[in-house]
Amino acid sequence: MRLYQTWRNYVTQLALDVPVIERFVRDWLVDLHTDFFVAACERDADAREARLRALFETTIDVYECALAEGYPESHAREITHIQGAFDFYNHGWGELLEFPPEEREAYYEKYRDFFERHGCTLDEPFGEFEPAGGLPSAPETPERLNGDYPIAEPGHVEGIYLHTDREWIREPTTDADA
Repeated sequence: MRLYQTWRNYVTQLALDVPVIERFVRDWLVDLHTDFFVAACERDADAREARLRALFETTIDVYECALAEGYPESHAREITHIQGAFDFYNHGWGELLEFPPEEREAYYEKYRDFFERHGCTLDEPFGEFEPAGGLPSAPETPERLNGDYPIAEPGHVEGIYLHTDREWIREPTTDADA
């Protein structure tokens, strides 16, 4: 997936463990992601906002669980983005997808153990993490799954994160380059 690692990701990870500031960090993360995806909505942005906000609040719980299970920070974060993409797909929000629909199964397979352990499926991406009463409803746009996915970046299912002298970049998984 096209996520990039910086020092901010690690600082945020640590800050989520500090009781005094944890709530502020959670609120900041939810606001950051909600604002980004609301701005990316081609329509129904206001009607989607409550669902996006609840979705990102839920993904923080998923992120913390994945970290507690021993996943590296980048993988824990990728799991949450995958779940968000599954939900976006289920609602037909093609303009919000971070990878094309034809890669859904491959991303599920990448973290199958985690997803199965927590009851997460392609149709019910949050499994046991879904809040009581579910996520707020929002308008669906199935016609938007038309092959035009402006922020989707295909071909990164097996990507890793690698620090080079130039910048933080993602490279395909190979031991030869490490």
